[in-house]
Parts: sequence; C-alpha cells; structure tokens
Amino acid sequence: MGGLDLALRRLELDESRDIARYGKQIREMDDDRSTEILTEVLADEADHYQTLGGLIRSRPPTAASDPAEAQHALDELVAARDKGQPHAASWIGDAIYGVNDGLGAIFGIVSGVSGATVGNSRFVLIAGLAGMVASALSMGSGAYLAAKSEREIYEAEFARERDAVEFNEAEARELLSLTYQVRGLSAEDADRVVGHLSQRKDQLVAALARERLNMTAEGLPKPWVSAWSGALSTAIGAFIPVMPFFFMSGLPAVIVAAVVSLIAHFAVGAAKSLITIRSWWSSGLEMTFVGAIEGAVTYVIGLGIGRVAGA
Repeated sequence: MGGLDLALRRLELDESRDIARYGKQIREMDDDRSTEILTEVLADEADHYQTLGGLIRSRPPTAASDPAEAQHALDELVAARDKGQPHAASWIGDAIYGVNDGLGAIFGIVSGVSGATVGNSRFVLIAGLAGMVASALSMGSGAYLAAKSEREIYEAEFARERDAVEFNEAEARELLSLTYQVRGLSAEDADRVVGHLSQRKDQLVAALARERLNMTAEGLPKPWVSAWSGALSTAIGAFIPVMPFFFMSGLPAVIVAAVVSLIAHFAVGAAKSLITIRSWWSSGLEMTFVGAIEGAVTYVIGLGIGRVAGA
C-alpha cells in the first residue's frame, strides 16, 4: 500500500525491535555460551539495520505523498512499534499525583490530630473527612484550571503564528527554515521542506506552532478529564488513612492507619513505574519512606499541640 519506501521502513523498524529484544535477552542471560551466541546474532541484526538504513537514505526523493496516506502509514508504524509495550493513558499521571497528594495530606492531618487528641476517632474523622473534601475539590479545580490555561495559551500562541504567516510569510518561512537547520538539516533541505509546507498555509502555521511551542493540539490535556481524575484520585487517596477510625479509636486506630497508609504509599509509588523508567520497588520504597517521615513529623507536632492546648 505504501510502496517501496514504506516497506523498507517497516523492515528497518522490525530490525530495531529485534535488536532491542536480543539486547534484553543478553542482559537477562547468565549462561556465557548463550550470551556469546546472542551477541553474534545481535551483530548480524545491527548489520541488517544499517543496510536497510542505507537503502532508505540512498533512494532519490519522491514526490510528496498525500497527507492522509502519510498519516495512515504513520499510525500503522506507531501501532506496530508500540505493540506489546505498556503505555499509560494521559490521565494516569493526574490520577497518581492525586492519590499521592490526598494520601500524603490527609495522612499528615490524621497523624497530627491523632497526636493532639490521643486518637480520638470523632475529631480525627471530622478533620480527615473535611480535609478529604477540601483536597479533592482543590485538586480537581486546580487540574481543570491548569489544563484549561495550557490550552488557552496554546490557542493564543497559535493565533499569533497564524497572524505572523498572514502578514509576513517570508519571515515565517525563514524562521522555520532556520529552526530545521538548527535541528541538523542543511539549508537546502530545510528550504525544500519549508517550501513543501508553504503550499498550504494551514500546514505552515501548524509546523511553526509545533516548533515554536513544542506542543500540538492533540497533546494538550482535556480540562474535564484532568479535573475528574485529579479530584476522584485525591478523594480515594485521602480516604485511606481515615478508614480505620470508622471502626477503631485510640492508639490501635493510629497504628492501623499508619500501616495502611504506608502500604498505600508503597502501592502508589510502585504504580508510578507505569509512567516512569524506575523499578517499581525502588519507587515504592521511596514513597513509603517519604510517607513515614511525614506521618512521624506531623504526629509529633500534634502531640506537642495537644500538650500545649491541654496546658
């Protein structure tokens, strides 16, 4: 469907995936003989990859393809490349941040009030639930306003780029050409690319906006999605330290709340590995350590406040 160029690029992509797989196997192998064989295979795959790259780059440039066909080919290649790889949805980051914020903030409140009231469940529940609602509303509204502001800033800057193309297209083309040259293209190639883009003003404006703003409209967060994911996740995280005080009171409730909260901290930290390159246990232990320090500090402060108030 895409012709020889697309076929060669697909083969090149397959070789790159094979190289990654063999490299991963080498890192996991303990057997020297197996590692030796895989190293030889990996070298062959690297040769294939370089050969295909040479074939692609030595071919003469072809006429510009239809944007719809190019988008279809791009979607296919991206889907093939990402197949089997874990990718977090755009709202996952907001959700993890919300759980972390709610858990940390309300764990601190619960610890502090428990220290001040010696684990009086009535006061802890009032403070914890009020803090949960306040944190959820604050996180949700903050996420909504942040995403909306980001979108408004992008739209305003996009309008400025559109006006720049409308009133001084030559300068806009020169700016885009120089940007591509900074990225490594020769002046001739950069001018050729800009010339193709300039055949349609909307393409030129989109390219300028993408290079100048380092973002696209598709990559902008959706305000309501950010708001709901942030608010709900914060409420869920905030409710965890409060739960034991529905059924217990005093020091046992404080201990159970601390244990449950630290387990939740570890789980949230481990979940962060979905969108980071860190190992799940390292991220989980880091979050647990931070949560333990936060809880201990606020509990001690609460004890001091309770004694001062009692005096």
